[in-house]
Amino acid sequence: MSFDYESKISKAVQQVPPSAIRKFFDLANEMQGHVISLSIGEPDFVTPWSIREAAINSIVDGYTHYSPNSGYIDSRVAISEYINRRYGVVYDPKSEILITVGGSEGLDLAARSLINPGDEVIVVEPCFVAYKATVEFAHGVPVIVETKPENNYKLMPEELESAITDKTKYVIVGYPNNPTGAVMTLDDWAKIRDVLMRHPDIIVLSDELYCELNYLDGKPASLTQFEELRERVIMVNGFSKSYAMTGFRIGYLAGPKELIAPMFKIHQYCIMCAPSTSQLAVVEAATNADDEVEKMRDEYNHRRRIIIQGLKDAGLDCFTPYGAFYAFPCIKSTGMSSEEFCEKLLVEKHVAIVPGNAFGKCGEGFVRISYAASLEDIMEAMKLVKEFVEEHKR
Repeated sequence: MSFDYESKISKAVQQVPPSAIRKFFDLANEMQGHVISLSIGEPDFVTPWSIREAAINSIVDGYTHYSPNSGYIDSRVAISEYINRRYGVVYDPKSEILITVGGSEGLDLAARSLINPGDEVIVVEPCFVAYKATVEFAHGVPVIVETKPENNYKLMPEELESAITDKTKYVIVGYPNNPTGAVMTLDDWAKIRDVLMRHPDIIVLSDELYCELNYLDGKPASLTQFEELRERVIMVNGFSKSYAMTGFRIGYLAGPKELIAPMFKIHQYCIMCAPSTSQLAVVEAATNADDEVEKMRDEYNHRRRIIIQGLKDAGLDCFTPYGAFYAFPCIKSTGMSSEEFCEKLLVEKHVAIVPGNAFGKCGEGFVRISYAASLEDIMEAMKLVKEFVEEHKR
């Protein structure tokens, strides 16, 4: 007699599908022969040496034990000074910064500390796959606002306004955006600020993990920079993408202490603390690695131009990304669905990318291509994509 496992699993967990990003990553790994992977959003750079050296020295110096739950105070001070340097905003390192295990833990902590069953959370799509999932895991109700290529995938104030109800608890925004590469300027955010000022009970969770990868002017722009919103904006950030520190699993939350405190409580019970070695590496990253970040950003910018030209040569329309390290071309002209396009491209040309509908229903007809890969791989992949499109012309 078989055990009824399904009845024992949370309905919230059952209704959330597995990540399509991992699906195509796994399919690529199962392929025979060489596969060019432009699927995962992971820098191909090795973490800068000074940061690795700080991590090594932390072990030599005996930092092999639990840290304080919020993180070492030196690490929180370094993060606070970094935020002030980048954004001109001051957070108290003692009470307004919580070091997390990557930015993803921050998203989860926000959902579990803010959502009561039935609360609505506005999710701006296309977006990182975890936004909607964390809301659903916490028994919240995602309310989708779809951004559009004709608006450069920016969140439009009228679209936000129309989605707000008396059940809206918070809004999740992520810019520079994964998967589109869209950015919001400070003027763009000012229009969103005006909407939020008419709804003083709504919180904003702002994912700024790609803040350093901005090819417009290189400067982060954020709702955190509006003092009038200071009491209800929570920043999710980290070092994985801009500093090539994905394996360190280190991120942070910054916000008013009244909102950070309940997140700290969950973190304290469920995680305890972020890795000590990673926290010591963050001191070096936040303090002395600006030049390294600039070098990587310049290289991404070079790759960005090449990949956009390659997509154009392949006959695929593509919104010009100005942030992160993704392109989000439209593949509707091929007559294939997003998943069909990606599956056939993988099988026939051994190039792995991600279907756009992994990032929301409005991503159907698009695919995400990461240029966090070597220039050699990008150029070869663009050649193969062009061949593939030409072979499948309708």
